[in-house]
Amino acid sequence: MDYFDEMGWSPIDSEEVVNHQMLLLARFLAQNGFVNENFDQDRLAPPASKEFVKNLEERSFTKNDEKCTICLKPNTDDEEIFKILPCKHAFHSTCILPWLERTNSCPLCRQEMPTDDEDYEERKKHRARAQQREEELETLHNSMFG
Repeated sequence: MDYFDEMGWSPIDSEEVVNHQMLLLARFLAQNGFVNENFDQDRLAPPASKEFVKNLEERSFTKNDEKCTICLKPNTDDEEIFKILPCKHAFHSTCILPWLERTNSCPLCRQEMPTDDEDYEERKKHRARAQQREEELETLHNSMFG
């Protein structure tokens, strides 16, 4: 009776061995600092969510009341419609809509807006959790060692 029969196991087929070895290699690289946590930082951010853009707040401003910080043109119409981002920065619709079709952040403060890219949103949550853990560790360390 061999080992597998004795334990009631069946041997791993060759494809599973390769997958298992790749998983072990990936874990080794990640645990030993060979994989940069920020390897996707150079990737361009995806566009803002279409639903988010469609539901942006609109406000009209009177002449010379507000100017668009993308085109830097003051209002020339008596009432011009501006799109308001959650960070409260206001832009001409004709200026901000093409911007949000290319990226998901405010052109002034870089606050990120929601996207339709599930992978990007998951990475964003992961980065936020990592940042929160880092802050909690710092707080714990400071409470213990002053």
